[in-house]
Amino acid sequence: MPLKKLQLKAGVNRENTRYTSEGGWYECDKVRFRQGTPEKIGGWQRISTSVFDGVCRSLWNWVTLGGQNLVGVGTNLKFYIEQGGLYYNITPIRATNTLTNPFTTASGSATVTVTDAAGGYGLGDFVTFSNASAVGGLTLNGEFQIQTVASGSYTITASSTASSAATGGGTVTAVYQINVGPAQATPLVGWGASTWGSGAWSTGASSTESIRIWSQANFGEDLLFSHGDGPIYFWDASGGVSGVGVELSTLSGASNVPTTQKFILVSDINRFVFCFGANTLGSATQNPMLIRWSDQEDATNWTPGATNQAGDLVLSNGSRIVAAKQARQEVLVWTDSALYALQYVGAPVVWTAQLVGENISTASQNAVAYANGVAYWMGKDKFYMYDGRTKPLKCDLRKFVFNDFNEEQYDSVFAGTNESYHEIWWFYCSSDSLVADRYVVYNYLEQVWYYGTMTRSAWLDSGLRTNPLAATYTYNLVNQEQGVDDNETGVTAAIPAYITSAQFDLDDGHKFAFIWRLIPDIRFDDSEAGSPSATMTLLPLTDSGAGYNNPTSVGGSNSGSITRTAVLPVEQFTDQLYTRVRGRQLSIKVESSDIGVTWQLGSPRIDMRPDGRR
Repeated sequence: MPLKKLQLKAGVNRENTRYTSEGGWYECDKVRFRQGTPEKIGGWQRISTSVFDGVCRSLWNWVTLGGQNLVGVGTNLKFYIEQGGLYYNITPIRATNTLTNPFTTASGSATVTVTDAAGGYGLGDFVTFSNASAVGGLTLNGEFQIQTVASGSYTITASSTASSAATGGGTVTAVYQINVGPAQATPLVGWGASTWGSGAWSTGASSTESIRIWSQANFGEDLLFSHGDGPIYFWDASGGVSGVGVELSTLSGASNVPTTQKFILVSDINRFVFCFGANTLGSATQNPMLIRWSDQEDATNWTPGATNQAGDLVLSNGSRIVAAKQARQEVLVWTDSALYALQYVGAPVVWTAQLVGENISTASQNAVAYANGVAYWMGKDKFYMYDGRTKPLKCDLRKFVFNDFNEEQYDSVFAGTNESYHEIWWFYCSSDSLVADRYVVYNYLEQVWYYGTMTRSAWLDSGLRTNPLAATYTYNLVNQEQGVDDNETGVTAAIPAYITSAQFDLDDGHKFAFIWRLIPDIRFDDSEAGSPSATMTLLPLTDSGAGYNNPTSVGGSNSGSITRTAVLPVEQFTDQLYTRVRGRQLSIKVESSDIGVTWQLGSPRIDMRPDGRR
């Protein structure tokens, strides 16, 4: 018989059975498609040995007038500026208190009780002491994290144990950073857990405490940043990385700056600063559907007037604003049920809101990516796109993604672009995970999907740096698509990658076929190993309902009557491989697990002949 070319269509499809998806690919990890063929994705390298505190959910890259390439790094514990691989703490200060003999030590213990009747601090908050004198053999100058909280006092942990029980410290200055936020969403159940009027009378309600997510944007060379339900902060780049953020409302000339909001955005048109879900003008009451904006080119003036363009508007479709994204000559705003396009029309109206999509959902504040003039986002049960019209995005992995999804961690969902490969990436928490451990990718050039496992908490593809930046749960930033291995922690590790095809018929599927030779078509360009190799596994089946060599594997039948598989190592100059397998259907798997290896698969061919009906 002539050689059979295994030319499979691009993309991974999990919407049907392995047999129904004949002619394509069925499962993968750490693999993408380029020019219609699968290849291993690039590696990642940490940008430095430095680390930050907390889980990062927000990254923003810009360049100052002096040429400094900076990244804002917002975590649940602090806010940093990254420059040259170092993380500089610019977390705003909540309060500065002068305390008298506030420390109480216990002999042989590192736990120190601090008395501060002013309150306002919480578990996990950070405080910095200065001018403290020794007490109990300890001099407690420096930064500490609050370990426990009581009425009028809290505890910290010293770097060593006290030599005696004592109270003292003299006149101490205590500088408190703003309160920290949650790293994961926490279910809340009981009285007061949800909105007023929700649930049945006399029954407990339920809701979820949101994670700490920052929004940020540069205003010229300076930075504006905020977290949900907090004020807007301002960082002055001219003061250098030693300066901390301050509330925007404290700047000279500031007028009616919102005191609370969900997130911010700076428009491309005339640099309006937008606050979404802000408090109403002249009131502390927060309206989750209210949008307020500053005067053009002025981040401090929020008082509407005849001589400026500050203003506000309230959206009507939905109960809260979820996300916003700068698009081409418009700002897109998502509520929990609709999509609006904000368009600049000039004074006196300034901005108008046009309803461009309804009966939709949006998973989170960061679930939207914008590429090539199109907005893509993850909803709560499907994907969407907006290219002038709002429509569902056909997804070959929809059931696979949403059937294994931790719905309590919607806030952890985030999207990012990888422009070099025409990709939109979404990271999300699988059903048993509290961290974003899965990703799904849409390649908008080839219009195909693929997926995998990877733990990340934020992503930024800014164009101002060579590679996409990603934040990890090991509290650092990594350059994605750098090298071919995992260098997240400084120790080089292999990136296991594989792809498995759907089942396809051998010959007409009626008779068995005997496969005796495989001609691989794989290349190892850009591999760093001296002798790169991968493994090809042939997985024949007696029929489409049978299992592979391991009957308990995905797609297996738990049957003892199975057909032998063939595991074939493929090296750089392997031209053909000999084997002995038979079946009616076949699936092929390509994988690698060695350091320094990357690969791209072409169109392998198999040599086979008819081999009876049983």
